Amino acid sequence: MQTKDTQKPAMEVRDLSFAYGKNSVLRGVSVKIEEGKITTIMGANGCGKSTLFSLMTKNLYPKKGNIFLRGKNIQNLNLKEFARQVSIVQQYNTASDDITVERLVSFGRTPHRKMMQSRTEEDERLTEWAMEVTGILAYRDREVARLSGGQRQRVWIAMALAQNTKILFLDEPTTYLDIRYQIEILELVKKLNREYGITIVMVLHDINQAIAFSDRVVGLKDGHVTVDGVPEEVINPDSIQELYGIRLEVTKVEGQIFVLTV
Repeated sequence: MQTKDTQKPAMEVRDLSFAYGKNSVLRGVSVKIEEGKITTIMGANGCGKSTLFSLMTKNLYPKKGNIFLRGKNIQNLNLKEFARQVSIVQQYNTASDDITVERLVSFGRTPHRKMMQSRTEEDERLTEWAMEVTGILAYRDREVARLSGGQRQRVWIAMALAQNTKILFLDEPTTYLDIRYQIEILELVKKLNREYGITIVMVLHDINQAIAFSDRVVGLKDGHVTVDGVPEEVINPDSIQELYGIRLEVTKVEGQIFVLTV
């Protein structure tokens, strides 16, 4: 059995660079995503975090460098093979007005089905499980368009869970949600990690939410990784100044660090 120090990462980014035309966005980025942990990518607008997210989820292709998924270069995996191992909840999601919750969640099984294949017992079981875990069974027959923002976000997470992968990516999952629903979604993400062992990679804007709900944070500044580690060890006034260009004090509340943003 591998020890914690020798365990291979779930995903590894090695010397990654990317540019939009002549605009260099990422420069020599290297990051290891630990198996079974919650890793949050953070930084100011324009730092490159969304681009890194897109590269790690095969929505963009690197100019230089490689990304490995459990030792395999993701460029050698087609999208269906990748989707059997990694599920993704994008920041912006849309669905037809008349689609029901259960129908949308069932689409998560698509990577596991052959063309024109009908739903199997396994598909039914995992669709049911995903709705149960995310607390949306009561809405299974309701149109997604009739749900609140927080409820809709649970549906998209349920669809990702139905893929039955061990890695889940979430791009700013709390965007446009009221604070109550933000915390509920992050508590759900934490539950998926702690109770079901799903490796989580997410992008968050709120630094205190990143601290509270992450095992590890990766901070980007001008396309470089400048912060990488356990929040309590790497978040301090100096690292905040470097990441965001503003010096903020850090205190402890009930044993947990907290950034004083006002």
